[in-house]
Amino acid sequence: MIRIALVGQPNCGKSTIFNHLVGYKANTSNLPGTTVEYMKSEALIAGKRAEVVDLPGTYSLTSTDEAEAQTRNFLVGGEFDAVLNVIDASLLSRGLELTMQVLEMGIPLVVCLNMEDEARRKGLTIDVDALSERLGVPVVSAIAVRGIGVKQAAASVMTVAKSHPDVPAPKYSSDVERTIEQLSPRVSSKLGGGGFSPRLMAIKLLEGDQFFIDLACEGGFDEFDLVDQLRSQLAQSRGRSGEEVLAAERHHLSMNLFEEVTIVDSPTIGLRDRVDALLMHRFFGYIFFAAIMYGFFLLVFRLGALVEAPIMGLFNSSVNALATVINPHTIWFFMLRGAIQGVAGAIGIVLPYLIPFLTGLAVLEDVGYLPRAGYLMDVFMHKIGLHGKSVIPFISGYGCSVPAVMATRILDSPRDRFITATLAVMVPCVARTTVIFGLIGYFLGPTLAFALYIIDILVIAIAGKIMTKIFPQVTPGLILEIPSYKVPSLRVVWANVWLRAREFIVLAWPLLIGGSVLLSIFEYVHINYYLNLALLPITWSLGLPLSVGVTLIFGVFRKELTLIMLFQALGTTQVASVLSAGQMMTFTLFVLFYIPCVATIAVLIRELGRRKTALVLATTTGIAMVVALLARGIANIIG
Repeated sequence: MIRIALVGQPNCGKSTIFNHLVGYKANTSNLPGTTVEYMKSEALIAGKRAEVVDLPGTYSLTSTDEAEAQTRNFLVGGEFDAVLNVIDASLLSRGLELTMQVLEMGIPLVVCLNMEDEARRKGLTIDVDALSERLGVPVVSAIAVRGIGVKQAAASVMTVAKSHPDVPAPKYSSDVERTIEQLSPRVSSKLGGGGFSPRLMAIKLLEGDQFFIDLACEGGFDEFDLVDQLRSQLAQSRGRSGEEVLAAERHHLSMNLFEEVTIVDSPTIGLRDRVDALLMHRFFGYIFFAAIMYGFFLLVFRLGALVEAPIMGLFNSSVNALATVINPHTIWFFMLRGAIQGVAGAIGIVLPYLIPFLTGLAVLEDVGYLPRAGYLMDVFMHKIGLHGKSVIPFISGYGCSVPAVMATRILDSPRDRFITATLAVMVPCVARTTVIFGLIGYFLGPTLAFALYIIDILVIAIAGKIMTKIFPQVTPGLILEIPSYKVPSLRVVWANVWLRAREFIVLAWPLLIGGSVLLSIFEYVHINYYLNLALLPITWSLGLPLSVGVTLIFGVFRKELTLIMLFQALGTTQVASVLSAGQMMTFTLFVLFYIPCVATIAVLIRELGRRKTALVLATTTGIAMVVALLARGIANIIG
């Protein structure tokens, strides 16, 4: 089967093209030996089956983080037939710098100029045929969000994958070319084919790329004195290092290509520019951010509450009907009731809030608002003493804490990675969002549910400020890619929602049902009483019923279980008849901050080690106790 790799810089629309080709049938996998995720799936392209691999976005094959390194490793490994290099046409000169590096590898290549409409809006008219002639590879223009040009690009890359045409390497200045030509034959004689171009290896050795130096050593190359000599000659003639010289050459060649194939006219100032002026404003931007988030959560609550009540009523009736068929004092009744309640929790409580939440998140992401929210929050990051890039794990945390912890790899400082991981696991993930909406939103209203998110941000800010004072360090500024606005694609949104919801259906749903059955068994044999006694110090100090303790144990496995088990532990879905508003707020705030789920703990151990993970768990649980105790005190004062 033909294997196609999608390569491009972040926010070039690569994943949009991937979703158009494969739909919702994609699988998320880890690159070998790492926790860096990539997407892959089979697709029917030009009548042939092909596997499409969507690699992590990268600006360069000289990697600066783990994701970029794994994209480079995948390309060097050569386990594919062709590359579809996606470029943001509105940023052509910059995008071509990565293309130059892919061309240096000599691998079958097709260039897809995506976002052609955005380029025209900026006043850029690109001669696609001229660019193809100068690069020596096929070039196809596309507007992926509308599906325009995607099939043509895919068909072109399939043709290239079958024919394996020669790919011309980019030619640099004469002195640089002479240096490369001096080294390439030595590399070829020592390493042979090696699975990659001798010219590529020569260039990377001149750049001083440690990854390729290690590869050369493993292959038996030993003429590093010559490499040092040639690198010194470049440095003396150009006044900069070999890496800077090659980067400047690629930049110069990309700019020349851009100027040769592009006509530049005046940009069109439209509605999107005026919207951006408001949404990115230093004052009004935060007002709009709060309004958008509040509207988003209000919509999720309204839709979820509309569905929850009738579904839960139906399942409650089925439990009552079960009691007329099976003796309610037998273990079989308890087990069946637990199974029904587990299914009810998944269908009637989790999914009604999960699907609208994931849909809204996917729309905000596809429109291009999330990076703008990240830009606004950069100021917040620096106020608490963290690098601006810390906002990326925080934004990821609203989806799931696992990728949020993994995203801390983009931070260079171990101190920043530790602090950011600690704070990121306190961001309300989708599972905690279910608890917030299903409990506070449903019984106390959407305004108080939204208030919990404000409290969460304030607690994270205070905790972050304290931690950065304990571990002081100067943090540099943030350079963040801000993509153009796009009309959300229903196909892409649905694919994103399905991929995220599938994890709940496949992994969490069985846990919810199994956990509910297990709790029913505990209740039948009275084990739950002893588990509740073990957690009595927590529940008593927070003013919660004794029966609530066991729900906190189940919540460590999956946070959704906390809510499902709460209904079962209290013996009713009408929680307001058992718990006061203050108790519900206290319980939810504790759940919001205490020990994360086991999947997150596993990733924390992998990323930070056992000692730092233990410190994270102790810190978050301590914060959960402090915040929940404050909530209890305020509730008692208010009455």
